Amino acid sequence: MTMKAKYQSVLDLGESLNIQNGSVTEENGVLKVKGTANTPYEKNILWDKIKEIGGESPSDILANITVADESVYHRHTVKSGETLGKIAKHYYGNAAKYQDIFKANSDILKNPDLIHPDQELIIPNL
Repeated sequence: MTMKAKYQSVLDLGESLNIQNGSVTEENGVLKVKGTANTPYEKNILWDKIKEIGGESPSDILANITVADESVYHRHTVKSGETLGKIAKHYYGNAAKYQDIFKANSDILKNPDLIHPDQELIIPNL
């Protein structure tokens, strides 16, 4: 199995995240991946996928993933049925962090219980 085949799900994820300036090469059994993620969240999920396949410190892949926008953790488009608590649980693992998302979006949100589909929310760096 080539390293590219081994890490194909990482490459597919990068494509679905629209990673910019991407390049992939394989040299001496090591996959070299480079690109720019939109946000720190996207960079983190790429690294999580790499570790899922290669372990905590994989030696068969070198990834140089930079981030285009460090000012926010992510930008989230609200889907039907979501709450700030569910969104906070997804990004931070803690529903109580909804208050941080509410504060970061106080220009468009007046009540943490009232969010609407298609609103774009800033998920702040904590």
